[in-house]
Amino acid sequence: MSERVSQDRQWLKNYGKDVPGSIDYAKLTLIEALYRSAKNHPENTALIFEGYRIKYSTLLDMVERLAAALTRLGIEKGDRVALLLPNIIHNVVGYYAILRANAIVVSNNPLYSDRELEYQLNNSGAKVLITIDRLADRMICLREKTQVEKIITCNIGDYLAFPMNVLFPVVAKVRGLKPKIKDDEHVHAFKDLIAKYPPNPPKMDIEWDDVACIQYTGGTTGISKGVMLTHKNLSCNVQQIEAWFPGFRKTASTDVHIGILPFFHSFGMTCAMNFPLWCGAAIVLIPRPDPVRLLDVIKRYKVTFFASVPTMYIGMINHPSLPRYNLSSIKGCFSGSAPLPIEVIRRFEQLAEASICEGYGLTETSPVTHINPFGEGVKRIPGSIGLPLPDTECKIIGEDGVTELHDGEPGELFIKGPQVMKGYWNMPEETEDTLKDGWLSTGDIALMDEEGYFYIVDRKKDMIISSGFNIFPREIDDELYRHPKVKEVCTIGVPHEYRGETIKTFIVLKEGEAATVEEFIEYCRESLAKYKVPKIIEFKKELPKSSTGKILRKELRRQEMEKPLGKVPA
Repeated sequence: MSERVSQDRQWLKNYGKDVPGSIDYAKLTLIEALYRSAKNHPENTALIFEGYRIKYSTLLDMVERLAAALTRLGIEKGDRVALLLPNIIHNVVGYYAILRANAIVVSNNPLYSDRELEYQLNNSGAKVLITIDRLADRMICLREKTQVEKIITCNIGDYLAFPMNVLFPVVAKVRGLKPKIKDDEHVHAFKDLIAKYPPNPPKMDIEWDDVACIQYTGGTTGISKGVMLTHKNLSCNVQQIEAWFPGFRKTASTDVHIGILPFFHSFGMTCAMNFPLWCGAAIVLIPRPDPVRLLDVIKRYKVTFFASVPTMYIGMINHPSLPRYNLSSIKGCFSGSAPLPIEVIRRFEQLAEASICEGYGLTETSPVTHINPFGEGVKRIPGSIGLPLPDTECKIIGEDGVTELHDGEPGELFIKGPQVMKGYWNMPEETEDTLKDGWLSTGDIALMDEEGYFYIVDRKKDMIISSGFNIFPREIDDELYRHPKVKEVCTIGVPHEYRGETIKTFIVLKEGEAATVEEFIEYCRESLAKYKVPKIIEFKKELPKSSTGKILRKELRRQEMEKPLGKVPA
């Protein structure tokens, strides 16, 4: 591949003031950065959950105690420890304790089905699982099918401010929020371990290129791939983001961020957790995001910066109670995972008097590679993913996989930079297909204009992005093909004003069979994560096919786009 675009880097001329084209990276891992933040700001608030505050000195103490406990449970350097948690205090402590124990974080989605979790736990070879207690009995049963040796359970009521700490046990008992867990010698309570073990973790033994985290992402075949992100990847991506927002450096230790993006996704992990902790800022943890909760938190804690997805911005500006909230504390916002409608950007920025910077990234890139410029005197282009971050090289490559295209010509986006993954866990062939001479093949069709701004114009892959979740239609198709009444099936994403896209599945029944939409939705609920369940199902007599008999997903999408707009299920 030609080096022309990489060498020119014409996007540099549109960088914001004081944003460097290249960074002299501090060779500091995330756990070392936490030590730095605790040393520099020991009394500063690190985490806020339902009014309960944890200082940086306390957070570090908890991390060291849990790291010591993990070591006593048999965790050694390079072992994998799985997290299956919402955005609660235990999640942050668990993540950094795993790193402190010289182990590897394996992030899992609590919404996944047992079948999905069984695959990921076995694929990663996780030895310990840290999970919410409401999932404990399921995980105890699942443990026998995996290599998991120990389970650590967390209760959402472990860390609450008065009077919730008094009321929660009563409410939890009535509502079943603190379930009775089966007696099992392999199960330990998070809070008991924190109390039992002193803050004496093992000697830190971390190399810059060691794998720090395995983040699972889907593939075009629906098979999850474990993305290996190194300590270098994660640290450099945080430093790239920090460099992109230089105005926040002076106020970093007094800023308040929102932890609304799930930390089990790379976007939330880097932008909503690792970035603020690197800076010594406070994070308000929100395990169940909704517009009203978000508005309440902004008002109560005077939030200054947050990263979120389009559905949250749309939900906020359309909420009837919005006029009662003051958003003036917000200094900046970052939006990713799906395109943000131009009208939404305009309306939000009028209300908050703060800029939303749209960006782009992949799990394979830790995840951020592009962001629109931030600050005064810069050019932000709605609908564009912005400019490559410092030290991030990009090329647009033609269908032959070799020819570099000129400005304005669409082709596949290739990326190279310090945030690009090491590879896929135990998948050398997939790694070789995706990493080519150090360049990451994104699978996304993009173009770059003459000023260096990038635009995603299509997807080479068939991935659906709904409410910030990446959904692979083949996975849904494969599940429905198991149903005895199904002859053919094809799933696509259709436009949705709130989610960005929603899932629509076309089904051809076997001859003589009859079925209802509700029957298939219920079937999917039993085996797929909630957000993967189709919202629309249409029965057809036949599906469009190529001359070789391949179902034409693209043709179904085209037909849907030609239909008159109607009401789409919420």
